[in-house]
Amino acid sequence: MKKRGISIDALVLIFSFIILAQLLSYIIPQGQFARQPYPDNPERSMVVAGTFEVISAGSETTMPPWHFLLAITDGLGDAQDIIFLIFLVGGVIGILRKTGAIDAALHKSVAKLGHSPWILIAGCFAMFSIGSFTIGMGEEYVPLVPIIVTMSLAMRMDAVVAMGMVWVPYGIGWACAGINPFGVMIAQTIAGVPLTSGWLPRFVMMLAFLGIAFHHVYRYARKVQQDPASSLVADIDYSSGFEAPADIQLTGPRVAIMLVFLAGLVVFVYGAANLHWYIAELNAVFLGIGLLAAIIVRMPAGEMSRTFLEGAAQMTAPALIVGFARTIAIVLEDGQIIDTIVYSIASLLDGMPADVSVFGMLVVQTVCNFFIPSGTGQAFVTMPIMSPLATLTGVPQQSAVLAYQFGDGFTNMIIPTNALVMGALVLGRIPYSAWVRFVGPLLLKIFVLATIFLVLSVHFGSEVGLY
Repeated sequence: MKKRGISIDALVLIFSFIILAQLLSYIIPQGQFARQPYPDNPERSMVVAGTFEVISAGSETTMPPWHFLLAITDGLGDAQDIIFLIFLVGGVIGILRKTGAIDAALHKSVAKLGHSPWILIAGCFAMFSIGSFTIGMGEEYVPLVPIIVTMSLAMRMDAVVAMGMVWVPYGIGWACAGINPFGVMIAQTIAGVPLTSGWLPRFVMMLAFLGIAFHHVYRYARKVQQDPASSLVADIDYSSGFEAPADIQLTGPRVAIMLVFLAGLVVFVYGAANLHWYIAELNAVFLGIGLLAAIIVRMPAGEMSRTFLEGAAQMTAPALIVGFARTIAIVLEDGQIIDTIVYSIASLLDGMPADVSVFGMLVVQTVCNFFIPSGTGQAFVTMPIMSPLATLTGVPQQSAVLAYQFGDGFTNMIIPTNALVMGALVLGRIPYSAWVRFVGPLLLKIFVLATIFLVLSVHFGSEVGLY
């Protein structure tokens, strides 16, 4: 019998961090930077370097012991866009699965790829990494997790492989992004370097990281195929919720539905890249896909309504997880200690040699990503500090941007404050501890290569077109 390892429930873990955040607010001195409007978006603000001040005793915020309970409501409200996305897209996916189109397409693909899991893994790596590399996709991947899990199980792999096919390339794509408007372009603007500059070297770096990641995921997938008992989720029941329906014929109407589905995704990607579309438009696109799918198969209105509500109901757990995860940052912000944490860590780098300093920036950004899991938010808080620090320590500005990207992107795969990953783990029924055991060794290899790339960027960045 396979020995069951320690299993950490996602909500228990997140709730523990919420309490820890409140406890830290009683220990860490409160402080803040002055802030100014971001030039390209006055609605957002960024810190002003060199303006950190400890808040005087009379002006400190004192949170009552039960504040973390109140903050949960704020966390749910702050994450409402993603929560609504999960519910609405979950309902639409329910309609699509009811038509049989998704399952028929999946099983047709499995029949073609059943003996070549590397093709599926490579295809997912390419698709999800490019989405993050270009337009910063992430939220859009959450509803696809059950679909990828179903396909993975049909190919005698497991849910961990499915999670790896989605969130490993997502993290790598964010970390090496070339034109991501929510991360690298903001960081480059603050650092004063040309927008999208250095995208080609970062694309080459992404290919190197994806190569390491592919070997890691594929080796584990083959291991599970050969010995199912070696799966990190061998003790999890996947007998319901991911089973194939009896009718999996790829009929004409089902082909039409899949074409509508793919066309909808293409329309959204174009809109996000050229028309500044975001979650509201994605919701509209998916709702349109659901309506057209129901019309194609002539699904009665009552049945469509019930199916939509059932699909949305199945997303309750991941939707709540997203809101609870956002609460961690809310408590830290209410306690006025996020700026103190960033300032204290960044101060350690002052006066260090360039090679040491750029590695220290990577460490700082990695730690900050736990407290500020939003890539955009992290750029606004840390880059105004890191950019002047880079000048003082002889680190090129592009290297400082790259350190921000690496620190923000790679750990997005694993930090429990990342609402998207925690929600996806719940969707895939993967214990957080199992995911850490899988992705932890990969991150160690990735950070070794990341350190090498950062040091090389300091000395040879201009020669390779990084700056």
